[in-house]
Amino acid sequence: MPEGYDARWIAVVLAAGVGLLAVLGLFAANLFLAPRRSSPDKAVAYESGIRPGPINRSQVNIRYYVFGLLFLIFDVEAVFLFPWTVVFLRSAPAVFYEMLIFIGILLFGLAYAWRKGALRWR
Repeated sequence: MPEGYDARWIAVVLAAGVGLLAVLGLFAANLFLAPRRSSPDKAVAYESGIRPGPINRSQVNIRYYVFGLLFLIFDVEAVFLFPWTVVFLRSAPAVFYEMLIFIGILLFGLAYAWRKGALRWR
């Protein structure tokens, strides 16, 4: 065993023990210090301060979901573009062509959504 190996693990065990004691201490403090007032409203499945009434259903337009998904797709694209620029400066030309393929697939998806009218807000 390398020298000082056991000292590192002792630090890890001590940190885990202190963390566990802190969590248990906070749970105990909540148990003893939190106010407890019963009411019939707290027995309701969804506690919002308003008693539930008859079920009112409203239809949500699918356009909101499509816009959300398209935003998510192109937002994830941006997450991949930033590290690529750093790697591109230090790597071979193959990385450039890989990113062109990736951007091409995304542009194809954008063109498809545009053609289907998913980006038109009516």
